Amino acid sequence: MNTTIMGLTARALLGRRRVLMLLPMPLVLIGLTLLGVYSGVDAADWGPPVFATLGLSVILPLTALIVGSSVLGLEIDDGTITHLLTKPLPRSEIVLSKLFVAWTVTTVATAVPLAIGALIAGSSALAIGLVVGAAVGSLAYTALFLALSLLTKRPVAVGLVYIMLWENLLVNFVSGARVFSVQQHATAIADAIADSPMLSSSVSLTTSVVVAIVFIIAGTVGATAKLRSFALTGEAN
Repeated sequence: MNTTIMGLTARALLGRRRVLMLLPMPLVLIGLTLLGVYSGVDAADWGPPVFATLGLSVILPLTALIVGSSVLGLEIDDGTITHLLTKPLPRSEIVLSKLFVAWTVTTVATAVPLAIGALIAGSSALAIGLVVGAAVGSLAYTALFLALSLLTKRPVAVGLVYIMLWENLLVNFVSGARVFSVQQHATAIADAIADSPMLSSSVSLTTSVVVAIVFIIAGTVGATAKLRSFALTGEAN
C-alpha cells in the first residue's frame, strides 16, 4: 500500500460534502438505543431491530456504499484519475491503498456508534462482537462497492438496488440468498462473539468467514483487473 495515496484519499474523502451523509444514521441508532434502554421493554425485543436490522443491515451497507464508491469513483467522474494512472505504480497498490482508506472510514463510522449503543445497553461482549462484525462487513462491502465504482457509471444506484432488493428483501424470502448476504455474515460473526439475545443470525460462523473472504478477494481482484484496463483518459478500453 502507498501512504501518499492513502493520505490524499482520506483528505479528499473527508473533505467532501457526501461524508456528511454519514452523520445522521449513527445518531439515530444511539437515540433508539437510549429509548429502548429507558422504555422498560425487554432487550431481546428492541435489540435485534436496532443493532441487527438498523445497524448491520442498513447503516453498515449504506455507509460502505457511500465511502466505497467514492474513493475511486469520484476521481473517475471528475477526470483526476488520469494523474494517478500516469504514476509508475502497480494498479494493485492503488486499489489496496484506496480500499484501506474506505475500510477504515466505514469501520469507524459504523463500529463506533454500534459499540456505544451496546455499552449503553450494558453489554461489553455485544460491543466487541459488533465491532468485529462491522469491521469484517465493512471490508467485504467496501471491496464490493469499490469494484462496482469501476464497473458501472452508476455505482450508488446499482449498490442501492443490491442492498434493498438482495440484502434486505430477498434474504427474507429465500433462505439460500443469505449465504451471499454480507450483512448476514457480519451479524453471524458479531453474534458468535457476543452470544447476545439482541442479535440473531441464521448463517453459520464458518460459512460467514469463508464467504466474506471470497467477497473481499473477488472485489479487490476485480477492481485491480478493471483498473488495469483504463486508458489515461480514465475510460476503460
